[in-house]
Amino acid sequence: MQSIITLPATSRALAFDGEPSDAELDVVALEMPLILAEVDLLDAEIMTLDRPATVLDERRIRRARHRVLAERRDLTNRAGLAQSGGAA
Repeated sequence: MQSIITLPATSRALAFDGEPSDAELDVVALEMPLILAEVDLLDAEIMTLDRPATVLDERRIRRARHRVLAERRDLTNRAGLAQSGGAA
């Protein structure tokens, strides 16, 4: 039988208090429009699970998909500007 040896906890692991850092909260705030758009898309898709999709449902899903794509584009552009140091 082999014994299991636990590794000592590092100081970084001990310092973790379970709360997100300010930098992590900033990233979540930056991504929040995309998260909300994805939730709206999911809601629109869930509404059509138990019944046939109507024309209005299809339009709602299409608009939600377009919003998700637009938010992804905007998030990518903001992240690109932040990494490149701003506008040229």
